[in-house]
Amino acid sequence: MNPVCHLLNIQYPIVLGGMGNISSPELTAAVSEAGGLGTIGCGTMSPEEVEMKITKTKKLTNKPFAVNIAMAVAPNVERLIDLVIDLQVPVVSLSAGNPAPYIPKLHEQGIKVMTLVASVKHAKKAEEAGADLLVAEGYEAAGINSNLELTTFTLVPQIVRNVNVPVLAAGGVGDGKGLAATLMLGASGVQMGTRFIATQEAPFHTHYKEKILEANGTGTTIVGRTVGQVRRILNTEYAKKLTDLEKSGLTVEEYRQLTSEELHCKGALEGDLENGFLNSGQITGLIEDIPTVRELVEGMVQEASSQVEHSRQQLTFLNDQYNY
Repeated sequence: MNPVCHLLNIQYPIVLGGMGNISSPELTAAVSEAGGLGTIGCGTMSPEEVEMKITKTKKLTNKPFAVNIAMAVAPNVERLIDLVIDLQVPVVSLSAGNPAPYIPKLHEQGIKVMTLVASVKHAKKAEEAGADLLVAEGYEAAGINSNLELTTFTLVPQIVRNVNVPVLAAGGVGDGKGLAATLMLGASGVQMGTRFIATQEAPFHTHYKEKILEANGTGTTIVGRTVGQVRRILNTEYAKKLTDLEKSGLTVEEYRQLTSEELHCKGALEGDLENGFLNSGQITGLIEDIPTVRELVEGMVQEASSQVEHSRQQLTFLNDQYNY
């Protein structure tokens, strides 16, 4: 059995990435109902706001889901840890910080912990701290990224080689071929964000979904390099304005204000592309439709299976030629 499916008690090794303040109980539940693992991201929300989203998610599905706590972003990590324990959330995803202080407390309550990593060094430390599962994220991914800017294709096999816990691949994955490719790299599944935005259950503004469909492989841009806080977003009017401001010189605090979760919501939920931004990964070049979550998940699994078989046949042909 797939180790991620066994560990998380899910049908398919496909996980929804945390989406900060725009996280949706509807989308989270839809991913879990389709056999994957949905995720509620805490972002900068208060524990009360997060509690409402978790409670609503539980009303929509009785299947496992996760809560993502971005430790460098959330203003009240300790309270959020207590909250997920009180509400008996089965899986917690820790990112953007050191997970070591929180893993033992979560494990005491039987909660599985997955940790997002962007280098072999971070992966080893997370495993030593007790993480049950690692998410290796390349900088093709949407939103906040590592300053190391390693690609998924290079990062995943390096991490898999150096740890013993299961690894999910994130960044640049949005179809069955991507799922198959990450399995060949040694990962046990995938985490996706951008691809799930362009689904029928995702309650985001029409402008967001339309921009993803319109974007090609070069439709995203990186901001924040000058202040050491890399983020990948869609190249919209706001992104161009932000890029110009960055060129003229921004302080870290000014940059944070210009990429706040409030402005994230303004773009993603309100569709205001002049005053808000849209996180997006480079996978936009492969997104051409807006299926249901179930259609997407099941279609990915079927395509991955076909692709693996096709690849096996190609290797058999090459071996036959070589032996001949």
